[in-house]
Amino acid sequence: MVTGTDMKKMNHLVFLSAAGILAFSACKGPGQKGAPAMPPTSVSITEATVAPAVYYDKYPSSVVALNQVELRSQVAGFITGLFFKEGEVVQKGKPLYEIDRRKYEAAFRQAEAGVASAQANYNKAKKDDDRYKRLAEQDAVARQILDNAEAALETSRSQLAAAQAVLLAARTDLDYSLIKAPFTGRIGISQVKLGAQVSPGTTLLNTISSENPIAVDFVVNESDVSRFAEMQTKPAGDSTFRLTLPDGANYPHAGHILAIDRGIDNQTATIKVRVEFANPENKLIAGMSAVLNVLNQQSGQRLIIPTKALTEQMGEYFVFVAKDSIAIQRKVHLGPKMRDQVVIMDGVDAGEKVITEGFQRLRDSGKIMIGMPPAGAAPKK
Repeated sequence: MVTGTDMKKMNHLVFLSAAGILAFSACKGPGQKGAPAMPPTSVSITEATVAPAVYYDKYPSSVVALNQVELRSQVAGFITGLFFKEGEVVQKGKPLYEIDRRKYEAAFRQAEAGVASAQANYNKAKKDDDRYKRLAEQDAVARQILDNAEAALETSRSQLAAAQAVLLAARTDLDYSLIKAPFTGRIGISQVKLGAQVSPGTTLLNTISSENPIAVDFVVNESDVSRFAEMQTKPAGDSTFRLTLPDGANYPHAGHILAIDRGIDNQTATIKVRVEFANPENKLIAGMSAVLNVLNQQSGQRLIIPTKALTEQMGEYFVFVAKDSIAIQRKVHLGPKMRDQVVIMDGVDAGEKVITEGFQRLRDSGKIMIGMPPAGAAPKK
């Protein structure tokens, strides 16, 4: 049973406890009233600007000669002459190889004699025919004699034509025994030496190819056919086609489309395109690999920002935009990259401030302070 005295003691203890709590609370400083606020993150910004953006699509390509011919003999025999220096540029019509011509010259002379004999027989038959025709007009010769004269004339005419054909064949063989350059170009290393025997149509003697102009072949997807067909109307020498050489150097001359292949490859759904380039310094060699740069149709005035402002999450790209000391995260769609800059198709407007440094510690709507602290500076406590 609680008496009145006990009740007074309990009330006194509760009062002392409450007073102690109030006294303890009064001892706390002003900085201990709640959790400390996070300081703003120091960042660097740059302005998203609209500027000329010129960029190229890259295509693996190979250099090809516009004219290339394998030299093969059309007659049999032994090589008796080589009249060129391997690897030099030879002019059209220059003699390159000689095949033993003695039997072909003899056949030509014999054919000439055959034509001369046939011509003489024809001339005699023509005179006889004319004479008998005049006599026949005076009824001074039998009709049978005239008919025989006319038949002899036709026979001699046929024999003359046959002899002329033999002469033409002999002249052709004689011409084939001296192989000449079919066009001006660079000749390669000879595949035969003096004294070698060659067979008609089978023995490869050498290869000659043109150098200036020269072409570059590459393939494009069938979906791009209309794009490249439109490029055929562009004037030669503009900046649509540029070439990067195997050593990374830029080729100084511009190209233009020479031809688009006749059809699509059904297996790869691609088509071959040929671009012609001037080659006065002979920097381009047939068979060389290169990278063809084709001007992208989206080139022009575009919104660009530094590439370092981008963050990637699950294959999507984001940037932070500074708004009144707050960092707002934006999703962006990218265009082509140009060295250390990238084209932004949407997500950022021209003139907005894009954060380029310090965003790694940011969250959406986080507070920011413009200006990065100097390197090595200790953070403020």
